[in-house]
Amino acid sequence: MKTFYQKKGKVVSVWESDNASEKQFKNLSGQSPNLIHIATHGFFFENSEKSKTSIDDEVSNIYRSSKDPLLRSGLILSGANQAWGNNNFYSDNEDGILTAMEIANLDLSNTSIVVLSACETGLGDINGSEGVYGLQRAFKMAGVDTLIMSLWQVPDKETAIFMETLYKNWTKNNTIRAAFIETQRNLSRKYKDDPFKWAAFVLLE
Repeated sequence: MKTFYQKKGKVVSVWESDNASEKQFKNLSGQSPNLIHIATHGFFFENSEKSKTSIDDEVSNIYRSSKDPLLRSGLILSGANQAWGNNNFYSDNEDGILTAMEIANLDLSNTSIVVLSACETGLGDINGSEGVYGLQRAFKMAGVDTLIMSLWQVPDKETAIFMETLYKNWTKNNTIRAAFIETQRNLSRKYKDDPFKWAAFVLLE
């Protein structure tokens, strides 16, 4: 993806491993890029129900106990494993656990599109007519225009194919909406008997 966009003359910054930190992400506040693509683990704990994530039970119990859905969802960044082990929950420090609440308090108004290719990033609590509370609500509160996220776990191979196809289509279309629809059509033909491999991704404007 980096090489693809650099060939198009775009400026691309890639954060991975230790550089993919909570502090690094928070530093985007007020000066965020037009596009942010996040490929890391997301988490969401349903209220008073057992989560289906792979995070340790002890930790899931602590997060699931919160009444605020913005504290029961988030992203796992660099250093988070140590924070889980030390029970440093809801810390003011950049511990690698970026909750939806923290995202909501950032200024990402310069960002037109956020792509969340992690598992189940589109989940959240449904609150009457106010919609879904979770990562999608958090990024909207932070000022992001458009979100692409997943509703269930998609295999890594098919996720990579979907994203590569999406970005290629975007360079041919005027809008991300048109590119997304074309990508869905492309993948529905490729996996016509297995929508599980592509239909998880949704676009929210």
